Amino acid sequence: MSSFDLAEIRVGKAVPYGPAGKFSAIDKQPVQGAIHAGQFGLDGDEQGDRRLHGGPNKAIHAYARSHMPLWAVELPCRADRFRAGAFGENLVIDNATEADFCLGDRWKLGQALLEVSQGRQPCWKLNVRFDLPDMARRVQDTGRSGWYFRVVEAGAIAAGTRATLIARPHPQWTIARVSHLLYHDRMNRPALAELAALPGLTDSWRRLAAARLASGQTEEWSHRIETPSG
Repeated sequence: MSSFDLAEIRVGKAVPYGPAGKFSAIDKQPVQGAIHAGQFGLDGDEQGDRRLHGGPNKAIHAYARSHMPLWAVELPCRADRFRAGAFGENLVIDNATEADFCLGDRWKLGQALLEVSQGRQPCWKLNVRFDLPDMARRVQDTGRSGWYFRVVEAGAIAAGTRATLIARPHPQWTIARVSHLLYHDRMNRPALAELAALPGLTDSWRRLAAARLASGQTEEWSHRIETPSG
């Protein structure tokens, strides 16, 4: 795959969210016309907790629109919620999924140059978003989590345009493969070692892989995927 289509761009403001009143900007609204993509994301977009969201390695979150019908079939009781923007994404992507993007991919989109940095690690805010106590775990288990871009060269982007692949240094490391390793084939030591040594890998994922290799155990997920009490 050497191109993808950008169907929508969305941004949001951080507001109190969930039973504990933690801030979130998961409710993102569509943007008309061009918008500037910079090192820390899109103009007008916010993150509720910058310790876990945002920053150069999580500047822009993308999600495949083709996942929505799958979710609607699996969860008919929430079918009306599975539409563009449902997962708090900045970019609504057509014609591509996690299987089509690799770590380190560089994509020219409008005037910006974007680089695939990592997949999304779903958190409890998705449980609140869909009013399902295990939605974050479902997203994690399916691998339909979306992915992040870092911005290598800032510039304007607009919905309705096509992105072009400029470079693919790690074709063997799709976002789908990383997700399978992290959440299913969790103690595959050769794969973990290969991931940990990958040039350009985010520090957080390098530490995660190294910790599993050192401890022989998977890290604790409950604080991330279970909704905190009020």
